[in-house]
Amino acid sequence: MDFNDTPEEATFRAEARAWLAANAPAHVLPEGERLEDFDEMARGRAWQRALYDGGYAGITLPRALGGRGGTIIEAVVFAEEEGRYRLPKGPYISIGLGMALTVIGKHGTPEQIARFCEATLKGEITWCQLFSEPSAGSDLANLRTKAVPDGDHWVVNGQKVWSSWAHLAEWGIMVVRTDPTVPKHKGLTFFVVNMKSPGVEVRPIRQISGASDFNETFLTDVRVPDSDRIGEVGGGWGCCMTVLMSERIGSGSERESIAEMIDYARHTPRGAGAATALDSSAVRLAMAQALAEERGEKYLQARLRTMISRGEDPGALASMIKLAYAGRNQKSLGLGMELRGLDALAASGEAEATQKLQYEYIWSTVMRIAGGADEVLRNQIAERVLGMPGDIRTDKNVPFDQL
Repeated sequence: MDFNDTPEEATFRAEARAWLAANAPAHVLPEGERLEDFDEMARGRAWQRALYDGGYAGITLPRALGGRGGTIIEAVVFAEEEGRYRLPKGPYISIGLGMALTVIGKHGTPEQIARFCEATLKGEITWCQLFSEPSAGSDLANLRTKAVPDGDHWVVNGQKVWSSWAHLAEWGIMVVRTDPTVPKHKGLTFFVVNMKSPGVEVRPIRQISGASDFNETFLTDVRVPDSDRIGEVGGGWGCCMTVLMSERIGSGSERESIAEMIDYARHTPRGAGAATALDSSAVRLAMAQALAEERGEKYLQARLRTMISRGEDPGALASMIKLAYAGRNQKSLGLGMELRGLDALAASGEAEATQKLQYEYIWSTVMRIAGGADEVLRNQIAERVLGMPGDIRTDKNVPFDQL
């Protein structure tokens, strides 16, 4: 691949950079500012609406659906330029754009696309993901939340967990079991669900970081119209794979953290005198290795996105992006914690950069599990990319109700 901008891409980058310079500053979050969830989501909606009005929401979506009708590479270029600003871009927006619209656009009906696409692009609808359950985390197909047909509705009962921003989202993407008499991957069906429906109860989970953006969601006799089913009955696993591939390829796509870490080391004192951590040859070597890993991941991402733009399916290669990003991110942030030493464990109120580092290090542990645990992704890469023998699976081809 040629990683330099083509003349057309360079023109688009200059256009995007100029638009962001004129519009992004009004939406930038001040460094060190911690907002309440509702306020952060409100700012995220406002920025998403600005992107829509400027023609930069849903860059790869067709114009008829409210998108720009652009290319994968243009989306990457814009994300790189947008990443220069500290903007409200949390899961409350990215789940809708990167997951909900992806699966609705591929598996949904024209009516569903018209109903949800433009409103999501404008930031008028926010989404959460109702996948994981207490007994179905890394093995998502083991889920037990069930839906039974009742006329033109489905009645859903069960529990979901780790639902990011479900406490404020209007809609959720949800996979449930509709047929327990077939093997577990084949008895699943995909829905969108109105989070304000009777019987939906969301309980925030207090996290080690002090935040509560994860939730557990209880569904008791929730009636979901069949018109809110995405894809065929029993076709839920294919919908899930569409969502997870998009999530994995997008992992870390807007984040280049090593430059920040190098700057952090440059301002971290090292013992007495004017020396800083960056004066240490060992630190410089560690930073160089981290930077090389980050660049390698970035270029692999570009390669897979190019495959998608050509209509090719990266398949399990997408797992490599998620696996590389999660491990690298945690290791890099751990290096930053080591640089700061004991101060990183108990940062003072004035040390905003150190507080941010500590928070992000704690959060980095989540990414080793969310969207596919490391061990699961390694299995997928070994079997589907490298062609190694598969693990023994005693549940293969066994009806779910016999497990």
